Amino acid sequence: MSASLTPAAAFPTDPADSPSHPPGLQALLHWTEDRQSRMARWRSERAAPPPVRVVIADDTLAADKAYRLACEGTALLWRGDFQNARHLLQALARRTDKPTPRSRKKTGILAGLETSPAQAFHLHRQAQAQRARVLAMLLVEMGEDYRIALKRAPDVRLACEQVWGPADGAAATSVCALRELLGLVSAHEWRKKGVAIAALGNAPSDRIHPHYGVFSPVRGEYVELVASTALPGPQPVPLAFDIGTGSGVLAALLARRGVARVEATDSDARARACANDNIARLGLSKRVAIVEAELFPEGRAPLVVCNPPWLPARASSPIEHAIYDEDSRMLRGFLAGLAAHLTPGGEGWLILSDLAEHLGLRSRAELLTAIAGAGLVVAGRTEVHPAHPKAGDAADPLHQARAREVTSLWRLTVAEAQADAP
Repeated sequence: MSASLTPAAAFPTDPADSPSHPPGLQALLHWTEDRQSRMARWRSERAAPPPVRVVIADDTLAADKAYRLACEGTALLWRGDFQNARHLLQALARRTDKPTPRSRKKTGILAGLETSPAQAFHLHRQAQAQRARVLAMLLVEMGEDYRIALKRAPDVRLACEQVWGPADGAAATSVCALRELLGLVSAHEWRKKGVAIAALGNAPSDRIHPHYGVFSPVRGEYVELVASTALPGPQPVPLAFDIGTGSGVLAALLARRGVARVEATDSDARARACANDNIARLGLSKRVAIVEAELFPEGRAPLVVCNPPWLPARASSPIEHAIYDEDSRMLRGFLAGLAAHLTPGGEGWLILSDLAEHLGLRSRAELLTAIAGAGLVVAGRTEVHPAHPKAGDAADPLHQARAREVTSLWRLTVAEAQADAP
């Protein structure tokens, strides 16, 4: 069947010609519909620029044609049934994931060259980025109150308000990628349901409720490491710092373990809002303070905990900063500043996966050199093998590295010479 496609007005043909727009800045999407020029506020949590080529699409659009247009960089502004748009998105995903003759040839060449783990990782990320670009080409329009005027469209107002705030009426409508909108809705459901954390308790009130864009503690092994490691020094521990708190799960756990006061830092406003919400839900607001800081709060503590992003790679979008730490900046910053924020005899707990080592992105020698260079020594290390599904998924492109992954809690103390220095 023929598709209903209305070409957009003339704009630059390469999306790379348009600068990226950080979330929150006003970017506009322009298109032509019914022979009239239109525009709407462009929303992208990936900080992607608005598409420069836009056509109007509906239920008559065949998946193969939609895929071809999306691969060419043409966005499809949907005017058909909302559930049909979801089906089309799934069809685009299937086509994106299906190996092409070109990709099979490339894979064969790389296999013959004995691709290194680091090369495999970067190729995997390239494929993910290309997949995200294609799937982001299917767009939906929302009214100023976040309503979607499509048949069988769900009510997404609360999910949108939680991420973007109350509709401000700055633009009559806004447009975003359907895939991203579905991500907001999924995050809203996770936020309502919460994540069970055994170390915090088994009651429904003990759950952690992750917000959109904040790392969710679904991989519980690192939480268990913090729960099972003996607290340093005399008990109770009077003060602990949680660096890069995210959802606040480790700060809450330290308070539940008896630490008298916890100061938890994060530079991201969404993370701080999420942590404050969880700390309040758990009834710990009098003992846990959420502080805005790049790394450390003021002062010193006998216990400083940090769970930095585990992979030293460049984040391709703002919401990836919880996973990727370019050039290990947060890790190095934590190590460099730890000695100055520990009280005598105190410990720094570094929670870190060695996946980066198995991928060839950072060596164990580099980590140990950074620890020693910061005037620190390793007082002990506890490790655990991850139990998440990808660790056993042989079809995962990074399976060999994931199968060998170990998550460790490194107990770091100040070297004796530095501790004795005036």
